[in-house]
Amino acid sequence: MAIDFEPMTGRYFTLNSGGSEYRIYMEEAGIGIPLLCLHTAGSDARQFRHILADPDITSRFRVIAFDLPWHGKSNPPKGFRDSDYKLTVTGYKQIISDVCFALDLHSPVVMGCSMGGRIVCHLALENPEYFRAMIALEGADKLEPYYNLDWLHRPDVHGGEIQAAFVSSQIAPMSPDEYRWETLWHYMQGGPGVFKGDLHFYWLDGDFDERSPQINTKACPVYLMSGEYDCSCTPERTLETASRIKGSKVTIMQGMGHFPMSENPALFKTYLMPILSEIANIPA
Repeated sequence: MAIDFEPMTGRYFTLNSGGSEYRIYMEEAGIGIPLLCLHTAGSDARQFRHILADPDITSRFRVIAFDLPWHGKSNPPKGFRDSDYKLTVTGYKQIISDVCFALDLHSPVVMGCSMGGRIVCHLALENPEYFRAMIALEGADKLEPYYNLDWLHRPDVHGGEIQAAFVSSQIAPMSPDEYRWETLWHYMQGGPGVFKGDLHFYWLDGDFDERSPQINTKACPVYLMSGEYDCSCTPERTLETASRIKGSKVTIMQGMGHFPMSENPALFKTYLMPILSEIANIPA
C-alpha cells in the first residue's frame, strides 16, 4: 500500500544568536511569500502542521515553522544545565531576526500565536520596513498573570501534565476532541522549566502598551485575531490593543480559543484565508 506522505519537509540548521549556538529544527512547505510561524509558550511548531499541509495556503506562501531553542526538536545551548531558561523581549527578537537572516527571507509575513502574537507587534514597532505584514493570534500589548508560575517547575509535580491542565481551559468547548488532545499533548512534552521561562516574556517582560501607538501600520499592516473563548488573551484585551494600534485590523473568532491553528484548523482557515488573500496583494 502506498504511503501518503504529508507535504512539509523537516530540516535542522545551526543558528548563532546572542552569543550562543543552537541546533534548530524547522519545517516548511510551499512557494511564494515567506510566512514565518511562531508557536505558543511551552509548545512547539507542530501546532502549525495544518497550515503547512494546506495547498490553498502553500500555493501562494512558503510556510516556515521552527521550534525555538529549548522547544520541541531544537536543542538548548551547550552548558544549559548551568543556567535557568528565561525568554526576554531582546532575546526573542534576536532569534527571530537571526532566523530570517539565516533563511534569507525577503519581506516575510510573521504569524505568531500567544507569546508569538505578542512578539510580532514588537517586531512591527521596531522594523516595519522589513516585514510585509504581521498576524498576531491571541496577542495583546499588555497582560496580567493569573496563576502561580512556581507550579510549572516543581519536583513533586508532573510538569507536562500541569502545563496541559493550565492551558486546557483556553481551548474552546466546541473544538474537536481529537485536536484538543493533540494540542494538550504538545504541552505534556515540554522540557523542565521551559513553559515557566516563556511566561517570563509573556506576562512580565513583553508589555508594550505605552509604545504600541507608535506602530506604523502603513509600513507594516497588523492583523489582530482573538478567539472568543480565550481566557488568557481575552477578546477585550485584543480590542484594547487594537484601539492603541492605529490602522490595525481586528477579528474576534467565534467558536475559537487560544490555539486556533491547532485546536480547530478547519474553522480557523475560514478566518485566516481572507487575511492571507489581502496580504498577498500588498506590494513587496
